[in-house]
Amino acid sequence: MRHRIAVVGGGPGGLTFARVLHRHDHPVTVLERDRAPDARPPGGTLDLHEGLGQLALDKAGLRAGFEALSRPEGQAMRILDPSGTVLRDWRPRPDERANPEIDRGQLRDLLISGLDVRWGREVTRVVPGTGDGALVHFADGRQETFDLVVGADGARSRVRPAVSAVTPRYTGVTSVETSLDDVDTRHPDLARLIGDGSVSAYGVNRSLTAQRNSGGHVKVYAKFRAPLDWHAGWDLADVEAVRTGLLALFEGWAAPVLDLLRHGSAFVHRPFHTLPVSHTWTHVPGVTLLGDAAHLMPPLGAGANLAMLDGAELAESIVAAPDDLDGAVRGFEERMWVRAGRWAELTTAGLERLVSADPAEAVALFDEVQPS
Repeated sequence: MRHRIAVVGGGPGGLTFARVLHRHDHPVTVLERDRAPDARPPGGTLDLHEGLGQLALDKAGLRAGFEALSRPEGQAMRILDPSGTVLRDWRPRPDERANPEIDRGQLRDLLISGLDVRWGREVTRVVPGTGDGALVHFADGRQETFDLVVGADGARSRVRPAVSAVTPRYTGVTSVETSLDDVDTRHPDLARLIGDGSVSAYGVNRSLTAQRNSGGHVKVYAKFRAPLDWHAGWDLADVEAVRTGLLALFEGWAAPVLDLLRHGSAFVHRPFHTLPVSHTWTHVPGVTLLGDAAHLMPPLGAGANLAMLDGAELAESIVAAPDDLDGAVRGFEERMWVRAGRWAELTTAGLERLVSADPAEAVALFDEVQPS
C-alpha cells in the first residue's frame, strides 16, 4: 500500500525522512514555506555524529556523498579564557570521523536531490481527521488531505498543536550571531586564532565562539544569560549599535577575541527556547512530529543529528509495516521519546555548564566529552 504522506519542513530531519522513503520507492511530499532553495541563507555548519546523523545518512544511502563533502578537520576545537590564554587545543587524528562538519547548504543539496518538494507552501495548521489522516491548511487558503502529516517544522511548528498544547519556553540564555567572510584573506590573524575548526572563549555567564564553515566563511556566536527583552530600546537592525552593545557586554576581554565581533557583519538575535525534557503526547492518528518540533533542546550539537535519525527511523518503520501505518508511527514515537529524553537531559545540563557563573565548568565539560 502506498499511503499519501507529507512532511512539513525541508530541514535535515524532514528531508532525511523523505529521502529514506524515496529510497524505498514510497512517494512523499515535502511542504516547504521557503519559495526556493536559495530564498534565505541555509545557516552554519553541522557536526554529524557517528551513531546519529551519519547513521541516518547510511539509511538514506548517502554516506559516500557525505564523506566527499564533509570536513573532518573541522572537528578541531580550541578553548580560551577571556584574556586570550589557550586552555585547550584539540586537533583530530587524520582518521578521526566521529563528528565531521558539513555546511547546512551542502547537506540540504545532498538530501534533496530527486525529492518532490513543493516550495512556497506555508502550512498554517493541521487538523486530524475524525478517522484516519489529517487536513493541511495553507496560508493561501488551500487545503489538502494526507494519510499522514509529519511535522518537521522546527521550534515554531505549525503541526505541533495538532498533537500537543505545549509551547517552547525561554532558557534564560540568548545568542547573537554574526559572520566573517573570506577570513583567511581579509582577517588572517582571526583565521589563525580559529584554526581549522572552532575556537571558544568562556567568561562569567557568557561565551564567544567562532566556527569555520567551508569557503573561508566563519560564523560567530555571542552567548550570554539575560532577560528575553535584554535588547529593549535597541534597534537590532542597526549593526553598529548592536556591535557597540555587544562589545560593552564583553568589556575587558582580549582584543583578538573581541575582533570576532568588531569585524562581524549583520547581527541576528537567537534566544534559546526548549520544550520540556520529557515532552510526549497522546498519540493522534494521522499526525506525528520529529526533530525540534517534537523535542526542542539547547543547541549543543544534538538537534539536527536527532532530527535526521528520527526521520530515517520513522521512514523505515513505515516501509516495514505497509499495512499498519498507524502502528508504525505509534511505535516510532515511543522509541523517539526515550532517546530524545536522554539527549534533552544531557543538553540541558550542558547549557548550564557552558554558560555558567564558573567558566571552569565549560572547560571541565570539554574534557569529559572530547576524545583523548
